[in-house]
Amino acid sequence: MKNHRNGRLYFVVALAVMIILFYSSSMTYQEQSQVSTIQQFLTTQPFKTQLSQIAFQYGDSEVSIQAQGYSKFIEFFIRKGAHFFTYFVLGGSLYLGLYPNLKNSAKGLSLIFATLAATGYAATDEFHQMLTGGRTPLFQDVMLDAVGALTATVILTIILSFKQRRK
Repeated sequence: MKNHRNGRLYFVVALAVMIILFYSSSMTYQEQSQVSTIQQFLTTQPFKTQLSQIAFQYGDSEVSIQAQGYSKFIEFFIRKGAHFFTYFVLGGSLYLGLYPNLKNSAKGLSLIFATLAATGYAATDEFHQMLTGGRTPLFQDVMLDAVGALTATVILTIILSFKQRRK
């Protein structure tokens, strides 16, 4: 009985993450921007020399200090880290919600379903951003989100399989 109760709790966590993501994607970039906060707290621009060596393409844009400036460059990594982390939590919560409710022979489906469900939600979230205006929906963000969900489900699969083998 305890496993089923825990499973429901994880589904509640997943639902909460989805609500937060929906609300977040309803906001324009200007409403979410943390550039002024970064400028305020990182006035000395730490590691700027080292970070100036980094430059790459993401979507249709160059990501570098030279192209974006220090604060927007830092914000890029904060935003993409948030993408990865929120979908890590979403994928992991879906996995843990499903896992105790499946028979042993079907527990592997938790990894597949949780990853695909989180990826599907990421795709609909990017579509929602397209409707919002002032946002740039990117396929690359969906892939980043999918990697976050997959990372969580793989880690949980490994941990739970070790626990099963110890029993």
